[in-house]
Amino acid sequence: MERIFGKQSRCADFMTTAKVRAMNILTSAVDSLRVGQDLPVDLVTLCADALIAQDTADADRLAFLEALAAKGESTAEIEAFVRAFLRHAVDPQVDASDFEEPLFDIVGTGGDKLNLFNVSSTAMFILAGAGVVPVKHANRAVTSKSGGADLLDALGVKIDLAPSQFAEALKQAKIGFLFAPVYHPAFAAVVPVRKELAARGVRTVFNLLGPHLNPVKPDHQLIGVYDAAMVDQFAEIMKALGRKSGWVVHGTTGEGQGMDEVSILGETQVARVVSGQPITRSVLAAAEVGGVDADGLEQLVGGTARENAQITKAILSGDERGAPRRMAVANAAAGLCAAGVCESMEQALDRANESLDSGKAVQRLKALIDATNA
Repeated sequence: MERIFGKQSRCADFMTTAKVRAMNILTSAVDSLRVGQDLPVDLVTLCADALIAQDTADADRLAFLEALAAKGESTAEIEAFVRAFLRHAVDPQVDASDFEEPLFDIVGTGGDKLNLFNVSSTAMFILAGAGVVPVKHANRAVTSKSGGADLLDALGVKIDLAPSQFAEALKQAKIGFLFAPVYHPAFAAVVPVRKELAARGVRTVFNLLGPHLNPVKPDHQLIGVYDAAMVDQFAEIMKALGRKSGWVVHGTTGEGQGMDEVSILGETQVARVVSGQPITRSVLAAAEVGGVDADGLEQLVGGTARENAQITKAILSGDERGAPRRMAVANAAAGLCAAGVCESMEQALDRANESLDSGKAVQRLKALIDATNA
């Protein structure tokens, strides 16, 4: 009996020690953050481990995430968090050499509060029909009614495949969706705190990390950001993570509101990343991406996952020919340029439209449904 109780006591002591250590690490970081100091990389790594540790108190997580958001995340901090969390991620064991086409992720940060339909998740099917292999990494909605996972679930795609099943389905369909909780299971520990902060209007570093945490680590990517100030920051991180090519975009509505998409209503800022070359900046006018300002923002507003699924199916089937289609095509075209498949937006728009008109895009949806439900 003494042996049993002795083991239990030592186990309890270890857990208490780990909990105290996590609290001390986060408390020390909060003290630095509250006086405006950026965290060194080694401390960020320790904080990342403490945030996702099961025995860390929610109060300590909340205080840290709130202090970091109030200070503002530096590029170095975000990159350090990404590298730390990717080390904890489940490896989907996807080999890019198995595919002739480039592996590509298209994703937005969310947070623009415009409640648009699922633009990037619709665009991924257009991209799949136009010569790339999308490997989209996303979650259920946190700041909107319908996240990428919610949409695909409503479309009939089985989203929670085990990694080995995902890899096989990807080979069959040449399009894949990685449900973030499957590949970042430790993140479950921070869900309650993220929801509490979101309800208070506080976005956390996790909103910034998501676009960089694709465990496939694709060579090509398009990221939409809700804040123009994040364009350069995200491009620097994309480059540091070793992407061969990619775009970071921030669009605006006709009234100047920001969106985490390429916009058909106003200008879109673009930062282009190409391996071994300096980052370049440009601005795309709405007319350059097939936009028509007169359609207005209200034409692009979405709803629940089921409602957004109807919009996506209408676009892919060819029934929708208005602003939602043009929005999806514009973002798919930007993706084709970001992946290096097309050299100009004009060429990319033609190729994206052909993907829809030929039926290739809707075929990729059917292939993904079949492959994930097999």
